[in-house]
Amino acid sequence: MAGRFAPRPARATTRGGHLGVPSGPLDLGLTLGPLRRGPHDPTFRVTDDGSIWRASRTPEGPGTVRVRVLGSEVTADTWGPGAAWLDENLPALLGAEDDPAPFVPRHKLLLATHRRRPGLRLTRTGLVLESLIPSVLEQKVTTTEAYGSWRRLVRQYGEPAPGPVPEGLHVMPDARTWARIPSWEWHRANVDDKRAATIVRAARVAPRLEEAARMPPPEARRRLELVPGIGPWTSAETVQRSNGAPDEVTTGDLHLPGIVGWALAGDRTADDATMLELLAPYAGQRHRAARLVLLSGRTPPRRAPRLAPNDIRSL
Repeated sequence: MAGRFAPRPARATTRGGHLGVPSGPLDLGLTLGPLRRGPHDPTFRVTDDGSIWRASRTPEGPGTVRVRVLGSEVTADTWGPGAAWLDENLPALLGAEDDPAPFVPRHKLLLATHRRRPGLRLTRTGLVLESLIPSVLEQKVTTTEAYGSWRRLVRQYGEPAPGPVPEGLHVMPDARTWARIPSWEWHRANVDDKRAATIVRAARVAPRLEEAARMPPPEARRRLELVPGIGPWTSAETVQRSNGAPDEVTTGDLHLPGIVGWALAGDRTADDATMLELLAPYAGQRHRAARLVLLSGRTPPRRAPRLAPNDIRSL
């Protein structure tokens, strides 16, 4: 069972301690990997000692967390005004609220992958905007372009992460700053007017959107989709991270239906409807099933140059 961290007397804004790994093994890379937006994400860093560093803008202010697995325990340190909030929400971040027990593999591929990846847990950040904005940036552009836009905007308008952190670690801008970025700076970051306007609209109602992190995932998605420019693809990608939603499968993706179709039925031409039909036996755990398909490494054979650099996303 996860426990609370005790403050270090020498640093009032730093917490440190140990958490027993909840309910079985924990693979930090698999669990926290979906929060990383590209290899040079300024809010996320993996260091040589295996530590994962994340900088977040919490309801209490900027904060940094460093997490490591040491044997059968997790060690974490936090810094900044948001340290206490990060401490309190660390178990959920590490998947303590995720229950993989209801997942029953019904395909040999998923059974083998599930056994091979026992440390996969679904993270729950409890923060909406930090997952929503990069998801909007990924709409209808290549992931490489979206990652570059995120990197530039966070470095330019965010702030250095608190604590003794790796060089270049940044906290993303607050909602007010996102809403006031000039139009020409969006263009310099290769963000078109439609995506920029969607982010500005979301930033202006940020408190209402952040409430979605405490809602059931379907209700949370409906709340997000009230903002023009946010559709099913973006809401699913956001809620999977902010709410730790095991059943919210992503639709509208260029590649995912074909990957799932090929892995589970040998059908590389599968569309969203076919994918959802194949995932229907995993109702309640469809997102976990899709993650395991991706982790299996079984993808359709290429007929042409790899499409990943042209990964066009829906809304």
